[in-house]
Amino acid sequence: MKEKIIAKASELFLKLGFKSVTMDDIAGEMCISKKTIYKYFCNKEVLIEESTSTVHRQVHEIMDTIVAKKYNAIHENFEIREMFRDMFKNNTDTSPIYQLKKHYPEIYQNILSHEIEQCTQCFRDNIEKGIQEGLYRADLNVETYVKFYYTLIFHINENTVSESEAQRIELEALEYHTRAMATEKGVQELEKQLKKIIN
Repeated sequence: MKEKIIAKASELFLKLGFKSVTMDDIAGEMCISKKTIYKYFCNKEVLIEESTSTVHRQVHEIMDTIVAKKYNAIHENFEIREMFRDMFKNNTDTSPIYQLKKHYPEIYQNILSHEIEQCTQCFRDNIEKGIQEGLYRADLNVETYVKFYYTLIFHINENTVSESEAQRIELEALEYHTRAMATEKGVQELEKQLKKIIN
C-alpha cells in the first residue's frame, strides 16, 4: 500500500503541482481514506520527500536505459531531453522543480545535492563519449563544460515558473552546449536531431 500511495502521489505532484495537491486529493484518487495515508506518512512533507526520491530513482533508471541503447553522444542527449519532457508533462504548466524549490526548499536542497552529483557524472560520461566518437572537440576541458551545462540547466529549472517555457529554454541550452563543443561532424548530428523536433 505504501508503494501505491507513493506512486499515485508522485503522479499527481508532477501533473498538478506539489503545492496544490492535498492528502484529500490523493485519498480520493485512490478510493482510500486519508487515515490510511497517515498510517504510512505523518504529513505531506514526508510523502513529498518519498515521492521525489522515487521520481529521482526512476529518472536515473530511464537515463541508464537510454545510455545502454548506445546512441551517439548527441542523439543520447536528445533522447534524455525527450524523456524529461514526457515525464514532466503536467496540467498546470507550472514547473514541478520551481514549485518544489519555492514551497519546500529543504526537500529541494536535499534532492539537489544528490542530483548534482549524478548529473555531473552523466554529463561527464556524455562529453567523454562524444570526444571518442569525434562529435565533440578533443581539446575540450571536460570538467569546465560539465560545470557550464549543469549551471545552465539547474538555473533554468530553478527560475522558470512555466514548464513549457523551461523546456523551450532547455532545448536552446542543449543546442548552445552542443554547438560550443561540436566538431563539424557533431554539428551535422546536432542539425539532424533538431530537424526531428521541428518535423
